[in-house]
Amino acid sequence: MNPFRWSFRAQFFLGFLACVALLAYALYLEHYQHLVPCPLCTFQRGAFALLGLVFLLGALAGPRRKGGRGAFGLFALAAAGLGIAIAGRHVWMQSLPPDQVPACGPDLAYMMDAFPLADVLKQVLSGSGQCAVVDWSFLGLAMPAWSLICFVVLALWALFAGFSHRKSRFA
Repeated sequence: MNPFRWSFRAQFFLGFLACVALLAYALYLEHYQHLVPCPLCTFQRGAFALLGLVFLLGALAGPRRKGGRGAFGLFALAAAGLGIAIAGRHVWMQSLPPDQVPACGPDLAYMMDAFPLADVLKQVLSGSGQCAVVDWSFLGLAMPAWSLICFVVLALWALFAGFSHRKSRFA
């Protein structure tokens, strides 16, 4: 039962399940622990959803050729890279001294209704004071740091699944 020896399909399906589990935990924290996600948290959820979709499509397609598996590995790497950038920005914001934290702005739902998408993206990625608040941590790391770790691990997993040598032509 070594997952490093599983088929490409099984490895990508495991990546999909990991993304689903992470999103389910985020929804649990929001709806049962009443932790309201900041805009950067919401964008990280979107990146996990995109990564999960790429993993699912790769698992369903199950390409037999190296090029097809490599392409899905690179698509997953791109989705994970987006998540790494967003989570990295969030970790950086949480490490700022209090006097350098940007002021709190409107919530994401209001911004989506009131402003063009380009302005919303610029505002969210520049951050706000609510993104710098740490209201959950585990083993001394806040949620954005754990998201960053998960994105890195899933990116490495996608690269391994997409580019590892298969002994069987049916793997």
